[in-house]
Amino acid sequence: MKLVKRWLRYVGGILGMVCLVTALAAERPNVVLIYIDDLGYGDVSCYGAHRVHTPNVDRLAAEGLRFTDAHCAAATCTPSRYALLTGQYAWRRKGTGILSGNANLIIPTNWLTLPKVFKNAGYTTAVIGKWHLGLGQGGPINWNGIIKPGPLEVGFDYAFIIPATGDRVPCVFVENHRVYNLDPSDPIQVSYRHKVGNEPTGREHPELLKMKFQCGHAGTIINGISRIGYMAGGHKARWKDELIADTLTERAITFIEQNRNRPFFLYFATHDIHVPRVPHPRFVGKTKMGPRGDVIVQMDWCVGQILKTLDRLGLTKKTLVIFSSDNGPVLNDGYADQADILVGDHKPAGPFRGGKYSSYEGGTRVPLIVRWPGKVRPGVSDALVCQVDFVASMAALLGQKLPKDAAPDSFNVLPALLGQSPTGRESLVEQGATVCLRVGPWKYIPPHRGRRYGACGKHRIELGNSPKPQLYNLAKDIGEQHNLADAMPEKVKEMDALLKKIRQAGRSRP
Repeated sequence: MKLVKRWLRYVGGILGMVCLVTALAAERPNVVLIYIDDLGYGDVSCYGAHRVHTPNVDRLAAEGLRFTDAHCAAATCTPSRYALLTGQYAWRRKGTGILSGNANLIIPTNWLTLPKVFKNAGYTTAVIGKWHLGLGQGGPINWNGIIKPGPLEVGFDYAFIIPATGDRVPCVFVENHRVYNLDPSDPIQVSYRHKVGNEPTGREHPELLKMKFQCGHAGTIINGISRIGYMAGGHKARWKDELIADTLTERAITFIEQNRNRPFFLYFATHDIHVPRVPHPRFVGKTKMGPRGDVIVQMDWCVGQILKTLDRLGLTKKTLVIFSSDNGPVLNDGYADQADILVGDHKPAGPFRGGKYSSYEGGTRVPLIVRWPGKVRPGVSDALVCQVDFVASMAALLGQKLPKDAAPDSFNVLPALLGQSPTGRESLVEQGATVCLRVGPWKYIPPHRGRRYGACGKHRIELGNSPKPQLYNLAKDIGEQHNLADAMPEKVKEMDALLKKIRQAGRSRP
């Protein structure tokens, strides 16, 4: 009798979830994914920050579900964004490390992607902001002509992007298939191997810089800031760093306004708070932490503008908003903006060890807030979830069945994202300086030789590299201070075997 009752409860739960997903799919909410760059777990006030205030992100948290164990798929930008859009761990595919500014597209155009999930459901899709997944194919990019394949070929209807990062050339926006506002009589040249043109570089003329470089970033000076790589031409098309946040936010608002009467998916990927940190003058001095603190305030303003637009157009209750970051925090990432000096008692990674580039939790554990008024009950969730799961979860939201060969590492954690279940994944592979494994509270970092520290300046980041295995119980040791590997060799063996199995299998989704 007990077995029958248990079976009936199980079947009832499955049927209930099917009914829930069917009902949600019928509603077809708009989806806005706000993806911040280099924002740490402790960088916003709803996650514990007190030296900087983020009222708009806090509003999302108050009206939505705030996650305490959510992860990006990697501790650096390109692999995180790759995993988010493809549902595949980036370490499975060669060439998915941090890309240069003239790299070719690394997402195969015939793959099912997150934007294609929405397009298949009849949504209009857009990416506005940082891309950093490559453009073109088969060789050097012709920045003066048609630039494809790119975002449009992987599922977006509209794209207005920073090709790579703000600290890499070319310092121009690309709209759909062309450089935005390019003067044909002033063609662009780009090289990451040798200097092009006659423009000064940071290495040659540091006296021309309004922001000094500290590690790397000694290439062509654009807008008073030296970059990674060399660029000539394209003067009319070049961005001004102080206006990037405004420009991207205006484009995002316009897209929402133009599509207010039909379902849309907006991937809004801010430049903030990545280096170079050059806030608009109206945000300068808003914190006591220098440019890094000020661009956190600027980022929060951008979030507020999106929320105000949804309010103004009557779309708030019709829109699922997801807020997160591409990797953990970094203070000094190559420019002398005093972030590591003025940080004070602010803890960018919250209670976690490490940060950007690191295998420790601070590398991939990031803010995640999900808001859908009337559908997602406000609160806090400690479910283990990852951005690699967005493809499968959004497919479930829209009533789609994933092909077996698509999104091989993406799990449907929609019940957790919507607050219908307190649990998410059972395990997660985290990509930092090496790939490591989470299973429940257990964290395993396999032996890996390499540098001990990354980034620059006073507060360098522990990468987690060690010739010995590391094992932590995060339920008792959230800061990963007590390595239990020697005391628990059987647990190490178990975790190591599972990690190897996941890596060798080629997929983790059943």
